[in-house]
Amino acid sequence: MSRLTWRNPRTGAQDYSFGAPTPAEVVAACDRARQAQPAWADLGYAGRATVMARFAAELAARRAELQAALEADTGRRRIAGQEIDSVIGSIAGWTALAPTLMPQGWTEGRAMPQVRHAPNWRPYGLVGVVSPWNFPLLLGMIDAVPALVAGCAVIVKPSEVTPRFVEPLREAIAATPGLDAVLQILPGDGETGQALIDQIDCICFTGSVATGRKVALQAAGRLIPAFLELGGKDPMIVLADADLEAATDATLRGSVLSAGQACQSIERIYIQRQLYRTFVQRLVEKAAAVQLNWPDINAGEVGPIIFARQADILAGQIEDARSKGARVLTGGEIEHHGGGLWLRPTVLADVTHEMAVMREETFGPIMPLMAFDTVDEAVALANFGDYGLSAAVFAGTLDEAEAVGRRLEAGAISLNDAALTAVFYEAAKQSFKASGIGPSRMGADGLARFFRRQALIANTGQPLPLSAFREGAQ
Repeated sequence: MSRLTWRNPRTGAQDYSFGAPTPAEVVAACDRARQAQPAWADLGYAGRATVMARFAAELAARRAELQAALEADTGRRRIAGQEIDSVIGSIAGWTALAPTLMPQGWTEGRAMPQVRHAPNWRPYGLVGVVSPWNFPLLLGMIDAVPALVAGCAVIVKPSEVTPRFVEPLREAIAATPGLDAVLQILPGDGETGQALIDQIDCICFTGSVATGRKVALQAAGRLIPAFLELGGKDPMIVLADADLEAATDATLRGSVLSAGQACQSIERIYIQRQLYRTFVQRLVEKAAAVQLNWPDINAGEVGPIIFARQADILAGQIEDARSKGARVLTGGEIEHHGGGLWLRPTVLADVTHEMAVMREETFGPIMPLMAFDTVDEAVALANFGDYGLSAAVFAGTLDEAEAVGRRLEAGAISLNDAALTAVFYEAAKQSFKASGIGPSRMGADGLARFFRRQALIANTGQPLPLSAFREGAQ
């Protein structure tokens, strides 16, 4: 077992280390989970719901420990608490909804009435989850919870960048009778993830496009499904008759919340030319008023950059935009406070698609602004590039926003708001283009994807004899 050491995003100190499992230990963990899965599936929805309710209670009982660990992992306090609440809420939601989602019973055939059929929903035996560093607990559990409710065993490989939450999470699992055999957390690096994919029946991955391609190739080599939620470069279109205050509020929140470290963050803003100057002025006023939550974690709106390598990407995109003619109206510099890395909300005016900040995923609180003249031009600009995770449209009416939104090449379109998938989980959606593949993790599909649908087909009459297919027979 090798040991990995990681930094605290608020202090910069390399203050936490953990042991990564060897490939043999990954295989052993998968074997244990696979052996326990049939009994877990046999519990049925009601039995699993009882265990999952206990798990939610154990998470709530360890809220203080989880909160402290997530704060150390991400440098955020309020959002850390919201992660815990979201996971507890998702357990209640999935266990209540699951029994209503899978239709049962026999259906008479249309072409052959004597033949009837019934579905049998068979959960995957062992599901692997490889989760990212920006929302460590939430995105570690967003796939694991519905998979467990479906009757699968699950092994989660969280990001090595944010490993501190694993210990209190493991304690909650261990305190839940019947759960620790079918839910295991294996922190490690890329080698751990690769070893895991070689042992499982289905992989859920959230992360970058580059790593997602590697995951997809490895899964394809084993002919197992890969559910990939990858990067985004989410556009927002603001039409001239949009409510200025609402549009600038949503732009700021959608771009800057969590310091922009979210896949559904708004990263490109297109404003109709008649509104452009006024929009820029008002957004700059609001962005300049935003405060870092340093030195007091209980104050301000913008936390630190979690992954130090991300700060280099942000600085590079800002410098590239500046060198190609963009104006930096707020922020624009990586700041060092207490050993952590910080970026204030950064408004870039007069950008073009020649700039990296409009083509490559940013993952930071940067708002690049570009003017357009016609709706057709706005749609073409928003559909530019390789990403299609989500998007947003602001207009004077919802009907007008909807008409534009239906033309965009993205999986979820927020109308007269931004990044609604961060707070609303009921609408099923799929990623477009390079932003992912596989069924939705939201809505009913979020559970159904963890089943293989088996068909039971019964003939209530007599089987056809071979002579029915004799050559020349009428």
